[in-house]
Amino acid sequence: MARGAALAGRSGAGMWPWLAWAVVLLVADQITKTWIIQNYQLGDATFITSFFNIVRAHNTGAAFSFLRDAGGWQRWLFTGIGVAATIFIVWQLRAHPGQKLFSFALSSILGGAVGNVVDRLMHGYVVDFLDFHWNFLAGIFHGGHFPAFNLADTAISVGAACLILDELLRARRAR
Repeated sequence: MARGAALAGRSGAGMWPWLAWAVVLLVADQITKTWIIQNYQLGDATFITSFFNIVRAHNTGAAFSFLRDAGGWQRWLFTGIGVAATIFIVWQLRAHPGQKLFSFALSSILGGAVGNVVDRLMHGYVVDFLDFHWNFLAGIFHGGHFPAFNLADTAISVGAACLILDELLRARRAR
C-alpha cells in the first residue's frame, strides 16, 4: 500500500484532486466576475450591509492597486509572474501531493492566480467587486474602504495563510 502511494506521488496521479480544487476556485472566480461585468458598470455599487458593498472596480496593478498607474507594462509583468507561479505550483503539487495542508494552500493560490491572469489577458485588468468598509479605518484606508478584491484574491490570501500555518506546524514537528 505504501509503495502504491509512493508511485502515485511520483507519477503525478496524487496531484489531480489538488488541481481539481484549483479549477473549482477558478470557475467560481470567473463566474462571479462575469456576473459583475454583465450587471454593473465601472464604479457602480450596491449597499449590502453597513460594512459591505458589491462594486465594480478594475485593478490594472497588483495587490492593493500597487503599480496601477504604471502605464500598461505591469499587465504583462503580472501575467508573467502568474504563469511562472502556475508552473512552479504544479511542479510542487506533483512532488508533494500527500502533504495535505501544503497542497491545499498551493492549489488555492493556483486557482486564484490563474483567475487573475485570465482577467489580465481578457480585459487588461482584474475585476474586483468585494468592498468592505469600516468607519474606524477611515484614517488607514481612503474613506474607510479596504481595497476592493475578488474571489481569486481571497483564494490567494487563504492559500498564503495556510502556507504560513503549514510551515509553523512543520517547524514545531521538527523540534
